[in-house]
Formats: sequence, structure tokens, C-alpha cells
Amino acid sequence: MVSPMQAQVLQWLVAPGEWVREGTPLLLLEAMKMEHELPAPCDGLLLTRLAEAGALVRAGEPLGDMDDAASQLPDAPNPSAKGAEVPAAGEVRVDLERVRARHTHTLDEARPEAVAKRHARGQRMARENIADLCDEGSFNEYGALAVAAQRGRRSDQDLIANTPADGLVAGIGSVNRGWFPVAPGEQDRSRTVVMAYDATVLAGTQGARNHAKTDRLLGIALAQRLPVVLFAEGGGGRPGDTDMPVVAGLHIDTFAAYARLSGRVPLVGIVSGRCFAGNAALLGCSDVVIATRNSQIGMGGPAMVEGGGLGIFQPEDIGPSDSQHASGVIDVLVDDEAQAVAFARRYLAMFQGALRDWIAPDALALREVVPENRVRAYDSLHAVRGLVDKDSLLLLRPGFGAGVHTALARIEGRPVGLLANNPLHLGGAIDADAADKAARFMQLCDAHGLPLVSLVDTPGFMVGPDIEAKAQVRHASRLFVVAAHLRVPVFAVVLRKGYGLGAMGMTAGGFHAPMFTVAWPTAEFGAMGLEGAVRLGFRKELSALPEGAERDALFQRLVAEQYARGAAIPMAEGLEIDAVIDPADTRQWLARGLASASHSSGVCGDRFIDPW
Repeated sequence: MVSPMQAQVLQWLVAPGEWVREGTPLLLLEAMKMEHELPAPCDGLLLTRLAEAGALVRAGEPLGDMDDAASQLPDAPNPSAKGAEVPAAGEVRVDLERVRARHTHTLDEARPEAVAKRHARGQRMARENIADLCDEGSFNEYGALAVAAQRGRRSDQDLIANTPADGLVAGIGSVNRGWFPVAPGEQDRSRTVVMAYDATVLAGTQGARNHAKTDRLLGIALAQRLPVVLFAEGGGGRPGDTDMPVVAGLHIDTFAAYARLSGRVPLVGIVSGRCFAGNAALLGCSDVVIATRNSQIGMGGPAMVEGGGLGIFQPEDIGPSDSQHASGVIDVLVDDEAQAVAFARRYLAMFQGALRDWIAPDALALREVVPENRVRAYDSLHAVRGLVDKDSLLLLRPGFGAGVHTALARIEGRPVGLLANNPLHLGGAIDADAADKAARFMQLCDAHGLPLVSLVDTPGFMVGPDIEAKAQVRHASRLFVVAAHLRVPVFAVVLRKGYGLGAMGMTAGGFHAPMFTVAWPTAEFGAMGLEGAVRLGFRKELSALPEGAERDALFQRLVAEQYARGAAIPMAEGLEIDAVIDPADTRQWLARGLASASHSSGVCGDRFIDPW
């Protein structure tokens, strides 16, 4: 037997004259502070030891002699089986058992009182939300054994029992893998970074350890282009950590790291309960905010408000869900966390690819959406639902900017973004909130490669002293600036009114900017509202007649002439629009346009999405 390496003989495990089986450890060698077992090369008898414990040997140097007497082995005494002890079948090694025991403290089963209290409020634990979001068995947790950085004031036992995972459960799991199976050689589009602040641990505050954990996962999300789902409930920065030499903590990179992902990967924020300060700052950087009705969201909680000398308030008084839904902070308002997670799964699916299976709506119903009476209001969501696959519609920010509907949906399985004027609000006029809502939605779709479908029915931008006092010029202009930089294709359908700059803003800046601009037979067009155009353009003729029936008759005749001149067919004849179509054919037009358009697929990756 010779030494396989340069080493020191640490210990012989077999004495001369002992019988051994092939593979039985004979001695231990030590090299580079690692121990190596040297097994018996055959069945037989150890004759002599040529190097004793402590000896230094070179590679190839003899260590001992064996007699290959395998035929005598069965009659010999029981062969030696010395060496490292091997656990019996089913027995768990001590080191593994130690790890298992440590992990039990991180699980909800270890904290039944916290679970019961949470459930009594109608809320779920952080791990329950993650289990509901991720496909079963797919979640790899990072940093589960972290505890609060408070060893300077608390015992290890206390920290392990009461600050599991330092109040942040985080890792990478799969979402919707069943909808998007992975083909050989393709990237798994379902993999998602998930981070959930645990409100049962130090009120879900942001500690030093969970900041480090967050930064670790956000770095992976950026490098691997993984979407992020953030359960953001919590009270913001934590002042009680003592183990870090930090004065103010303003050097932390977490907020910049999360914001850096904007436009590169989908960012989903979910809130149930209280979300203040740092937690709210992260939430506000998300592409979409999903919140339950019991939520309160604010850049400062009661303690910060009182500390600033601004009064004493209860948490429920600061940023309740109804006001934050109306203000535009909340994109989707739901009843509970189960609904929030279900919406998040459907939302993420819009950025994971097309679906093969879909159900088309009744196309003929579109013919009845717009009333024959040209001044009768109607709900344009009927047109939206009549165009998209059944059960695919996801409305965003319905509580804010009521003049424009924004939604994600699918057309023949393909995800798209939809804009639609709302004639039930200001007759479809675009006010400041509607312009902001539409512009930001266009950014969202452009950043993540979703084609845009715009359903137009607007008399134009809202005007007047009141709206101009709200900086309408700036807000309205956002539509043109954002549209001018779109990389995804746009498809425009004029349902009824297509007037002035507002209609141009809804069609990516002008009627020839989209891949196509088509109109329904009910469409009407003009540089401004027809009645206003007549009053302005024919002021001399009208003022020449006395007030009364004759002037009214002239006005109505001129309006009718303008309407005839600005109807859909004359617009198509002059090539200002591309076609006048049967409303029942609209979905086919869109499906064909989507199939033929050249556009970015998936994440474009170099443009952020304005939080507002």
C-alpha cells in the first residue's frame, strides 16, 4: 500500500495481524488540515505498518503490506470494521438534527399564539401567503435562520424564539408554472422572487438583517430578470437593532435597489393591514399595488406624525384604503389576502406569455354597445369585455382617474394592455387624473412589452378655469411625451367621438401613429366638438340672425353638415383613418394586427415606470 498524496500519518485504524474486507478504512492521513481515509485495496490480512502515526510521507511512499489471502477470510475471525461510524438506516445524524431543530423555530407551528391572533383579525401569516402564491414545493427560502440584530440587549434564545427570519420571509419560488410549462432549453418564466414582511415579528419593521436579506434577493432579481412580489405590511425602519454600528442608516441600498428594478421586471406590491414609512416607500415603487380593505398606507405612521408635531392619530386614520384607492395609490382593492394573492397570480401571468386555451366573447354583442342616439351615454367597459378573452380582464386603478379605463387582458390568449375612454365620466373628456393614469399605464405596457389597444370615445381634453388650475396643460401633455417613446405596437378603435387633441393623445399622438386606426360606424370626428366648432367657425353667420327659431334652425343645420362631413366614412375616404369596420369584426382585426406586428417580447428593460 502506498500513500496517494503528500501527507502526515494521523492514525492507524487496524493493527498488524487483523483481517479486513476490501474498502475497510485502514488509516487516516492528514493533508492541508483535511483528514483522508485510506481503504483496504482488497480482502486480506494486514502484515506490517511501514509508517507510524506522526510520520510525514510523500506521494507513492509505502505505508504497509497486506497479504491478499481472500480464500482464508471466511474461516478467519470477524474482519475489522473500524473507522468512521455510519448511522443506522433511518437514523438522523446529530448535525442534521441540529439544523432541523433550529428551523422549527422559524415555522408558524412554533408560534401558535401569533397565528391565532393573526387569524382572529381575518389575516394570514406571511408563510401562508407565500404558500398560496407559489406553486407547491417550489419555494427556496433565503436567510431563514436570521434573527434581529439585537444580541447586545437580548439572549440568543429570546431572539430565536421571537424574531424568526428577522421579520422577513424571502426567497424564490414558481408562480403559474402549470400555465406555462418549461420546454427543454427554455427559461422557466414562472420563477419569482417573493418577499413578505412578517407583521407578527417586531411589527414587520425593517431591521438590519432583513435589509441585508432584501438586498441579496433584489440583486438576484436584477441579474436574473426575475419578477418580484412584495408583501409590504409593516411599520418601517426599526430603531431597536443594536448590533450594527449605525447612526442613521441612511446609507442603506434597499430602496434604490428595489427602484432600480422598475421597468426591468414586473414589481407587485401587496398590503393587508398597516404599511407605513419604509415599507410604504418600497410599496410605492411597485408597478401595481394590491391592497385589502383593512389596509392603511402612509409615508409616516402615528408615531412619526406625532413626532413631527402634526397631531395624534390612530393608525386607522392614516391612509385608509378607501381614500388611497381614490387617490390612485392603490391599483386594485380586494376584500382579503386570498383575493390579493389570486389577483397577483393572474397579473404575473400577463408577463409570462400567451395561453393556448381561451374562450371568445359574443362578437355580435359589440354592435349594440354604442347607442344610436349620439348624445346618449353608455358604459365603454361593455366594449372592452366584448373584445377580450372571457375571464381575462384585469382592471387597474378603477378608483382613480375615472375618465379612462386601464386594464390588462388577453386576445386569443395573447396579453395586451387596454385603454378606453369612459363616456359616463365628463362625457369621456380627459382630465388631469385620467391623463396621468393613461400615461403611466402606457409606460407599464411599454416597459414589459405588452401591445396596447386604445378604444377612443372622447370630446377631447377637459378645459375650463377649474381644470387649468390643476396644471392640466402639464398632465395632458404626458400622453404625447410617453406615446412618442413607445416601442410596443398600438392599435386604435374609435367607438364614437374622436375629437381634437384628446383623441390624438389616445392614439399615441395622432391617428397614423398606431399600427392601425379603425372606426365603428357610430364614430364621428373633428378638430373640436361639433357644436363648439359651429359656434366658433360660423359666429358671423349666427350672430347675423336674431335669437330665436331661425338662428336655432341654422345652428342645427350647420351641426348636421359638420357631423356628415366628420362621419366615419368620409374620414376613411380621406385616409385619415384606415378603415370603417363592423363592430363584430373588431376582435378579428386586433388578433390579426397582433399577429403581424413587430414588437418587443417580454421585458424591454431600460425604462423605469413612473410611480405616479
